[in-house]
Amino acid sequence: MSASTGQGDALVTSTDPLHPANLISELCASFYRLGWVTGTGGGICIRTNDKVYIAPSGVQKERIEPSHIFVLPYPQAEPSPHTDRIFLRRPKLNLKESACTPLFWNAFTIRNAGSCIHTHSQNAVMATLLWEKEKMFRISHQEMIKGVRIGGNGPTLSYLDTLEVPIIDNTPNEEDLKDSMKEAMEKFPRAAGILVLRHGIYVWGDDWQKAKTQTECLDYLLEIGVKMKLAGLPTVLNE
Repeated sequence: MSASTGQGDALVTSTDPLHPANLISELCASFYRLGWVTGTGGGICIRTNDKVYIAPSGVQKERIEPSHIFVLPYPQAEPSPHTDRIFLRRPKLNLKESACTPLFWNAFTIRNAGSCIHTHSQNAVMATLLWEKEKMFRISHQEMIKGVRIGGNGPTLSYLDTLEVPIIDNTPNEEDLKDSMKEAMEKFPRAAGILVLRHGIYVWGDDWQKAKTQTECLDYLLEIGVKMKLAGLPTVLNE
């Protein structure tokens, strides 16, 4: 279900650079330059009160325009591959909403997040391979840990805390990760993100700024953790 064309387009048309439709376009281009969303992979969503703005799937992320953005009402029944989704606005082009949509909804319903980011960062993928047996990436005594919040939207961690990010198995279809991601988020309520084996990471926050900051901090920690592990250095001290 979707709104009329005129009304729908008004939801993504604004001269305000901080409007969610403009922000998603800008952030996707920035994430592309970081190597997080190449090959049309990855995505981002922003929730503002009763609306969710979501990037399209299968498009060049560095070329997304505000007119490509989907708008969904919130709350609504949790999206899944097996339920219909209600839209306030669909793009005029023949595009599909992000395959990450059901996983983004996990961040909304379980953590009350205002934004969720999914990247295909090589740092995240390498970490899932090096910590595959443990099913948990762990690192301590790094300054950038202070940029990560407990549960993604609680108090910030300290330099002395041990950061833990669960690793879940990948599935052939992105949407089918919904249940295992939900299970991991409920089992590890202090986790600020979920790693997906041989795939990438999901990170959320109260708003797009906090989600972006935490994604940057986690990517830094994943990168240095991988380098430390390959150099034979312990990533967690005092164990």
